[in-house]
Amino acid sequence: MRPTLRAAFLVGLGIPLSLVLIVGNEGLWLFGVLYLFFVLLLIGFDSLNMVLPSRLNLQQDIPSLLHAGGDDYAYFKLTVDTTQRAFGLDALLEVDETYLKRPDPAYISRLERSVPVDLAFPLRVKRRGSCQLSRLWLRWYSPWGLVERKTVWDLKKTVTIIPNITAVKSAALQLSSRDAFHGIKVQKQQGDGTEFDALREYVPGFDLRSVDWKHSARHRKLVCKEFQVERNHNVILAFDTGHLMCRPLDGLPQLDHMINAGLLLGYMALRGGDRVGLYGFNSRIQMFAEPLGGSRAFHHLQANCARLEYQHDETNFTLGLANLLGKLPRRSLIVIYTDFVDTVTAELMIENITRLAKRHLILFVTLSDRELMNISQLRPGSVTDIARSVIADDFLRERRIVFERLRRLGVHCLEAPAASVSAALVERYLEIKQQELI
Repeated sequence: MRPTLRAAFLVGLGIPLSLVLIVGNEGLWLFGVLYLFFVLLLIGFDSLNMVLPSRLNLQQDIPSLLHAGGDDYAYFKLTVDTTQRAFGLDALLEVDETYLKRPDPAYISRLERSVPVDLAFPLRVKRRGSCQLSRLWLRWYSPWGLVERKTVWDLKKTVTIIPNITAVKSAALQLSSRDAFHGIKVQKQQGDGTEFDALREYVPGFDLRSVDWKHSARHRKLVCKEFQVERNHNVILAFDTGHLMCRPLDGLPQLDHMINAGLLLGYMALRGGDRVGLYGFNSRIQMFAEPLGGSRAFHHLQANCARLEYQHDETNFTLGLANLLGKLPRRSLIVIYTDFVDTVTAELMIENITRLAKRHLILFVTLSDRELMNISQLRPGSVTDIARSVIADDFLRERRIVFERLRRLGVHCLEAPAASVSAALVERYLEIKQQELI
């Protein structure tokens, strides 16, 4: 508890008043003493009418699980069990700013008995991991604003941040819907693939190329062949977790955007009957999970993705991709999520992808650098702006060169913004399945 500036002003106001009265009449020197006593009495009486910290009751509702890229709230309810009141209450939630953005302070104009007050602090996620909400700070004033009090509640609440499964499931429902709107890829259920399924009597509307003339002659009616999508392919999600993937993009590290896109692709692949595995590498081999199939495999994929850690080391493509090549005896679709700067830094990456592409089908995925594109297209206003624009355009040109070299090797390349990379990746995967390239 301490006096406010208003109380200090009232105490200081007595000095000039006392001096003016003493200059006019020396016998009025007692006025200053009485004024000071009156102000102190006023401050004391005001402090008796304010809420004590022991009279405050706090109830908290903090989520134990957050999703990367999603927002949630930490809720608190304040009540008092006394007739004393609090005015101008400020509340501040202390969070680990490595994982969460600092929430703005909350303000309550008045707190009194039998009137509970709700506080809501937005929890905006910056990256995956385990963060702690440590303390809640409160400050309030007395009815006349002469005294302020502060108190701190130790929360010690640990919140786990995992990949955004909610967004994955929502996008998966849209992508797999038969009634999807324009711009959403519709998953075909019949007629895909070349694996024979059954014979069926021809009806108008069927593709004439599917008519089996030999069986039609035997049955004396038109009979068509039905095919089903080939299943049980291996799909490996290979994540580069090096320092370039830790760069923030649209409020999240690139690695988290890639993980969200990978989870959506894994969900669709598992649903289509394929087997999905996970591989993480940087300067060393971080993780390898064998390809699994079935609906339950998605929970293993989700747990393994949550274990991918941020690393600030240079990625060793020679070690990472050579090790992956030795672990896959069967031809697989390998989806490589990575990033590069220029042709020099991408040289070793291209060399090792060349070896990998001889035995497997490679889908190379990166996020488009919107910052470089904006700088290259910015209207220059000075010589410095011209130099920055030229350098940015050189980087973009070198990225195009790398993509062209990869395409000539038979690698499927995908570069898309973070907001649309998930849908574009699933659409590319469905095209690969339809063309039977695996």
